Amino acid sequence: MPKVQPIPTAAPGRGKRARGARVSTSLAEINVVPLVDVMLVLLIIFMVTAPMMTQGMAVNLPQARRANPVTAQPLYVTVPANFAQSHIVQINQDEVRVEILQERIKQAVLEREDKSVFLRADGAVTYQDLVLVIDKLKEGGVDKVGMVTRPAER
Repeated sequence: MPKVQPIPTAAPGRGKRARGARVSTSLAEINVVPLVDVMLVLLIIFMVTAPMMTQGMAVNLPQARRANPVTAQPLYVTVPANFAQSHIVQINQDEVRVEILQERIKQAVLEREDKSVFLRADGAVTYQDLVLVIDKLKEGGVDKVGMVTRPAER
């Protein structure tokens, strides 16, 4: 709350120019409203941009009515729609050329008890391309290959 301080009496010749009471504020009061406004704007910016920061390949999974949920610690191999041109797959978050897929899978499943892989393939990938990737996975020592689908909309 501002405090009103009276001005001492002015000199006799300066009566008209006196301003009256002087108002001073306390320095202990800090206005936090601008700080809160800036923080809220930053929060909204991060909330909007965080979903866009996810990494990975865009894959349109096929739908299945009878799909069991995944319970094991998964090792995902993703085959994108442009696999026929690029010959690149993704092991979890690492992009790998299909020519070295066998060695990378061998290294990944070497220390694991469960030698199974979950294959996520775009719906536009041809059957021949899937067979090529599955062959490379089998050559790398994978026992089971599970196909990942998304539940069908009803």
